[in-house]
Amino acid sequence: MSVPIDLHCHSTMSDGLLSPEELVAYAARQGVRVLALTDHDEVSGLARARAAAEQHGIHFIDGVEISVTWKNRTLHIVGLRVDPRYPPLLEAFAKVREGRDLRARQIAEGLARAGIAGAYEGARELAGNSVMTRSHFAQFMVKNGHAKNVKSVFKKYLVKGKPGYVNHEWMSLEEALTLIKDSGGIAVLAHPGRYDLGSVNMLLLLNEFRDRGGVALEVVTGSHQPPQYAQFAKLAHQFDLKASQGSDYHGPGMSYMEMGRLPDLPADCVPVWQGWPEINQLQ
Repeated sequence: MSVPIDLHCHSTMSDGLLSPEELVAYAARQGVRVLALTDHDEVSGLARARAAAEQHGIHFIDGVEISVTWKNRTLHIVGLRVDPRYPPLLEAFAKVREGRDLRARQIAEGLARAGIAGAYEGARELAGNSVMTRSHFAQFMVKNGHAKNVKSVFKKYLVKGKPGYVNHEWMSLEEALTLIKDSGGIAVLAHPGRYDLGSVNMLLLLNEFRDRGGVALEVVTGSHQPPQYAQFAKLAHQFDLKASQGSDYHGPGMSYMEMGRLPDLPADCVPVWQGWPEINQLQ
């Protein structure tokens, strides 16, 4: 990779700590030249980020990260080069926002039973007008001394079997892939190493993902350890998928990897950005 490319990050429009403008400015300081903003089930920050990117000389890619339910598990699909004005996409995200608010109230109820009061109101204040996510609850709990950091909140309160866990039904994999494809976008399976699927289910997922129009696999991401780069590069090759990369940056203290610090994709990968005009302009 001749230039720093980051195709997965988040702003305050979902669960990031930086506004779209602040995020782009930070990416510029980190040397990122091609950036995709991929907020959770939300595209309202893209126009602001694109305007900021033009000021900082960054090539900007419209993106989104869609939550899906597959075999009773939550997975994330990144859509790159989507049309943020595509009506069915906007309608689908309006429904997701309603579902997220219901889930947030249920999370708060569970936390209240564990002795943590006011979680919904606190998370809502932190989220502002953006999509409410579990990260907002984590930030609230850290702020109020219930845990030392966001990562420990998830481990102690928000994962399966813990007081704030809520099983939620997201859109189907097929629906998400159709929305991305029909909006002109490219579907990428985000951070596959995070999913506790086992080898058989991983193969089943990749087969269905490819057959339903999935294009790429996130190989290098903040959620992966170096040995996983080779593992998922091999799977991408096996399923004839391209490879993507992104820091999954959420803000200071919330991310496993800094923007602009991603290692190169393994040499045998076909980059998802191959042939993109933004890349050609930089070469």
